[in-house]
Amino acid sequence: MGRKVTVATCALNQWALDFEGNLQRILKSIEIAKHRGARYRLGPELEICGYGCWDHYHESDTLLHSLQVLAALLESPVTQDIICDVGMPVMHRNVRYNCRVIFLNRRILLIRPKMALANEGNYRELRWFTPWSRSRQTEEYFLPRMIQELTKQETVPFGDAVLTTLDTCIGSEVCEELWTPRSPHVDMGLDGVEIFTNASGSHHVLRKAHARVDLVTMATTKNGGIYLLANQKGCDGDRLYYDGCAMIAMNGSIFAQGSQFSLDDVEVLTATLDLEDVRSYRAEISSRNLEASKVSPYPRVKVDFALSCHEDLLEPLSEPVEWKYHSPAEEISLGPACWLWDFLRRSQQAGFLLPLSGGVDSAATACLVYSMCRQVCEAVKDGNREVLADVRTIVDQPSYTPQDPRELCGRILTTCYMAGENSSRETCDRAKELAQQVGSHHLGLNIDPAVKAIVGIFSLVTGKSPLFAAHGGSSRENLALQNVQARVRMVVAYLFAQLSLWSRGARGGLLVLGSANVDESLLGYLTKYDCSSADINPIGGISKTDLKDFVQFCMESFQLPALQSILVAPPTAELEPLASGQVSQTDER
Repeated sequence: MGRKVTVATCALNQWALDFEGNLQRILKSIEIAKHRGARYRLGPELEICGYGCWDHYHESDTLLHSLQVLAALLESPVTQDIICDVGMPVMHRNVRYNCRVIFLNRRILLIRPKMALANEGNYRELRWFTPWSRSRQTEEYFLPRMIQELTKQETVPFGDAVLTTLDTCIGSEVCEELWTPRSPHVDMGLDGVEIFTNASGSHHVLRKAHARVDLVTMATTKNGGIYLLANQKGCDGDRLYYDGCAMIAMNGSIFAQGSQFSLDDVEVLTATLDLEDVRSYRAEISSRNLEASKVSPYPRVKVDFALSCHEDLLEPLSEPVEWKYHSPAEEISLGPACWLWDFLRRSQQAGFLLPLSGGVDSAATACLVYSMCRQVCEAVKDGNREVLADVRTIVDQPSYTPQDPRELCGRILTTCYMAGENSSRETCDRAKELAQQVGSHHLGLNIDPAVKAIVGIFSLVTGKSPLFAAHGGSSRENLALQNVQARVRMVVAYLFAQLSLWSRGARGGLLVLGSANVDESLLGYLTKYDCSSADINPIGGISKTDLKDFVQFCMESFQLPALQSILVAPPTAELEPLASGQVSQTDER
């Protein structure tokens, strides 16, 4: 009997509520997996509807359309002769669960509900779903009629069970369950499960890849076994970026590493591994085997199908690989840039408008757009047809092919330096120089007439004229005069975002980019509704320390010498009068 198995996991760029697009990407991943000889395919968490549906999970339509996609998958010839493991919401006895639906040849084998829900930080799963709390127990789930007609089954097992094929045993763990202190893989592994699958909806946090890799390798170091991790990738329509990192591990080593940041919508990883390696690894750990003899068994769903085949003697086995990590600066250059690309193409706008002040934060944001343009050019060069089609739609030129990131940046990014009476020559020059180096379409303008007009309205109504502290005014006057400059910039930014392409005879509008780092938000050192109030803020979750490292990285890796003078300049809002032509106000003070 054969013992070599080929398994597949994937990272998919699914969109919330894009049922048709999600279905096509799932089918494509199954097709690739089969083409590479895989007999089991794992997909990301809630891949059918997209992870970030938020309160749409409460709508019966979301459940209905998920079932329609499941029906299309069951019917498709692509899903024959491979065990498919897909994610979707399922209602059982009027309770909504976040589930894995595992099927083979038009029959549903098991519906496995998630048992530990993520409910901290960015996650709100308890708001929409209920965890399955009965360990090692299943119930009968009555299939909806539209599915019954296809599968010829009235009920299927629903709950915490594992699959027994002719040659191995497979158990599911869903996202958060790997991160809990008592992960299901421990007891499953002791009960003879040899292949663990984990479907994740795990978003990008700087330095998080290390934690994921450690958890997966540790799970298989202590207990032996094969571990498959799938993940969402891209921007699901919200503020989060899901960063792939799909992987396949065995006995503490990684055998396949997926990309963390890529513009490919469908990425499939496969590995061919020997089940005897799992068995001999486990045989040597006597403490594990003592534990295993005491474990309560899992309900088993018998599957008349093998992951291995008789002719596998000549199948070459996969080799272990060393996981390659990105530095935090590289992560910033890639993650938010991929997210910007997804956000741009999904919003169907024609590009970005960035108020460029000549400081580190707005410079970092400009670098992210430039990095996005670099990745788009690379993807097109590598033959990514979806990216090419999206670029052509965005720039409104059906025959355009981007080759140079600077040239593409000139079409997609408009930067704008908004001078006021307190702006220095240095910041103006720094902004202009950086704009030239990244290639953005750069505008310089003066906001003084608007500021004077607004303060003039106040003086006309009250008969009082506020003064800066430098001219003898109180702190209330000083603050109000600073804030009016900052808020005028926001209004001007939106006006130019809506009309600057119109003035150039081009179609579409621009998304306004904010550039307020996380420290400013935590400290409250900002004007409410100034030009950090924007459509999106790609650096809103990044600290000043990491941003400076990122700007240094861009200066060296992207050859942008203008960043040198920006990095050494003292950070300033430039909202108070200059003292004999020099900046008198610094952020630190």
